[in-house]
Amino acid sequence: MVSQTSGGSAQSPRVRAVPNLPKATLVERRDITDDLFVIKLEPEQGPLNFKPGQYCTLGLEGIERAYSIVSSPHETLLEIFVELVLEGELTPRMHRMNIGDQMTIRPRAKGLFVLNQKVHHHFMVSTVTGVAPSVSMIRKYINDGLGDHKFYVLMGASYHDEFVYDKELAEYAAKYPEHIHFIPTVSRPNEDKNANWEGAKGRANAIAEEYMEKYNLP
Repeated sequence: MVSQTSGGSAQSPRVRAVPNLPKATLVERRDITDDLFVIKLEPEQGPLNFKPGQYCTLGLEGIERAYSIVSSPHETLLEIFVELVLEGELTPRMHRMNIGDQMTIRPRAKGLFVLNQKVHHHFMVSTVTGVAPSVSMIRKYINDGLGDHKFYVLMGASYHDEFVYDKELAEYAAKYPEHIHFIPTVSRPNEDKNANWEGAKGRANAIAEEYMEKYNLP
């Protein structure tokens, strides 16, 4: 299976008045850069039922957006990786949230971008926040016990400080080398912010074929 995801919300935005929806409380947040942050929410109705690769719909003040879920179903908290869009309507509000603040959450997760169990080699290409489904799928795979699936995660960004899940994925790759391969790549290797970068170079979609050949993937 070859999948490709890019940064941003999981589907086109929508803005409308909403009925009285369930709430989710912000219990953790981690600011990565000026415009990238990770939040963890605790839904008041208990853990959200979802499959890795699906998205949830979150809202503030009647403004809703769909976000791919980073966490895996066995985790209690709902983890979301967010990119601040200054001209956007929801992410600036999310960026101002403090611990204890609440968002609305639609009670059903949606999306068809889930792991195909009939395919055993999964080549995953993403940039920045688009890595969320890959992390969710791999966490579940590890939690459920290793089978015969293999994951090849090619994760791109302009600068290395945008790799939020690089340490986690690198640890998985080191621990399960027969099952997980991780390739982070920067698209602006010659800029000062990437001066000490020693990994792959180039846009993820531009070098994907090279790595498919390297791993002998169809």
